[in-house]
Amino acid sequence: MPRMIFVNLPVADLPKSMEFWRALGFDFNLDYTDETAACLVLSETAFAMLLTHDKFRGFAQRDPADTATHREALIALSLESREEVDRIVEAAMANGGAAHGEAMDHGFMYYRPFTDPDGHVWELTYFPAA
Repeated sequence: MPRMIFVNLPVADLPKSMEFWRALGFDFNLDYTDETAACLVLSETAFAMLLTHDKFRGFAQRDPADTATHREALIALSLESREEVDRIVEAAMANGGAAHGEAMDHGFMYYRPFTDPDGHVWELTYFPAA
């Protein structure tokens, strides 16, 4: 079995967060989704567990970070093309997210960050083939 990663993120409004991610073209594993948590599928081996603040506190044994003043993480996600990066970031901004800095093209990597409605920073990247 391949290794998988599950990033746990607190969200203020779970249905709103699910609607946001669906508008960006992502789906959820409903086997691991209920009224307190939703399993956002990022790839075959990468997932984000969107957790209500109470559910997050139960796992973290701490309050969620205030994303208006602190960063708990920067979540980088590689995509298949520059166009896909731009499409998803544009959809994020049209559905309650916000730009987080400017797009950057380093030649070996195209990078464009955004924040979701809960203030989590997502760094979408594309690595062109050599």
